[in-house]
Amino acid sequence: MNVLLMLIPLSLVLLLVAIWAFRWAVRKGQFENLDAAAIDILRDDSADQPPDEAPGRDHAD
Repeated sequence: MNVLLMLIPLSLVLLLVAIWAFRWAVRKGQFENLDAAAIDILRDDSADQPPDEAPGRDHAD
């Protein structure tokens, strides 16, 4: 029974922290564009360019 006296206030504090974190995320715009991060992974920013020299070759003339 004594454990409940500690766990109930602790759970209420954790609930308040979770609500605060959710409200902060909504106000800061974290949920504005949910698809951008998924699409950014698929985009290829660097163009495929051939290397300047073949591997294993030295230009020590």
